[in-house]
Order: sequence, then structure tokens, then C-alpha cells
Amino acid sequence: MFYNAFPCGLRENLNKVIEAIPNNTFNNVPFATSGNMIAYTLENQVVDIPYRMYLLEIADAEYEKLSRTQKQILCCIYTRSCDGYVREKYLRKLLDMPIEQWVIPFVVKLCDEYVIEILEIIYDKLKERDNTDIQGFCLRNKVAISKSYSRMISYWNEFYRGYEFNFRQYVGRKLFRECMGYNRTFER
Repeated sequence: MFYNAFPCGLRENLNKVIEAIPNNTFNNVPFATSGNMIAYTLENQVVDIPYRMYLLEIADAEYEKLSRTQKQILCCIYTRSCDGYVREKYLRKLLDMPIEQWVIPFVVKLCDEYVIEILEIIYDKLKERDNTDIQGFCLRNKVAISKSYSRMISYWNEFYRGYEFNFRQYVGRKLFRECMGYNRTFER
């Protein structure tokens, strides 16, 4: 289910990660991922990332056996978890490693979700970083990023307007504008 989410050059490492992931799912749901996929263009190929994944977590001992690249792949996969605490845990691990080009779609996808703590983690890690690579990715995926921006606004309006009434100061907006390079040209 994840073969289309990563570049072909990572296939051997991806296979090792898939072998390590438990086959059990949250609440025994019959499918490990949702049917919805998010498509991004990445280095002349399209990657399809599952919207949600229902697999249970890998044991910490199994995680430690993986190489750095395999850990990055695993962390990317678990950023799609149906459990917000699991997404946060693996996002933190992922952002403590170098952000490879193929990691960017997984980080960017988290930027339009409703868990404000995840937005804050991403913003805190990216605000001091040179984000030229992420901004380039966003420019190559303007339509998807515009939809993500609208989704982020919708979540702010529904859940966080009372928390941060000034949208210009909302962490989601700052993340899109300052780190991802979002501006009005994305909407054209």
C-alpha cells in the first residue's frame, strides 16, 4: 500500500520497513489504510500518500533495528496514522533527522490538519531552517497546496478562532506563509 508513496530507489528499504510493521489494525478495521490518497509531484514522478493509516505501532526495539533511511520511511508512514498522538510522536522523530526530498510530502500534508500541536511542532522546527526545498515542492504542487491552505483556514475557523482570533497570528497561516512560501499566486 505504500509503494506509490515513495520513490522507486527506496524500494529495498521500504520492503524492510513493511516487514517490521505489525499487521494488526486499530479496532480490527478490515483495511490498513483509507481509500483516499493525496497525490503530489515529486522529482518527476507522482507519489500517492494514504490519507489515513490504521496500522498499530511498531515496537520500539524493532524501530531501533532499522537503518536511518528505514527509520525515516517508517516515520513518514506513521505520520498518516489515525491516532493524532502517533502522528505527533513520529513527526518529532522525523523532524530530528535530515529532511530528504521524499520526506517533504509527508511533512507538508500534516500542515493542513486540525491538530494544532502538530502545526506548532512543524513551525518550530522549520521557522529557523532554509526551506527552499519545501517551497520548491509547494510551487510544483500549487493546486494541492492551495487546497491544503483552504483546509487549514477551515480548521482554524471551526476549532481555533476563539483560541487565536487574529488569523495573521495563527500558527497554520505562519507555517504556510513563512515556511512553505504560500502566497496569492498559488490561487491563480
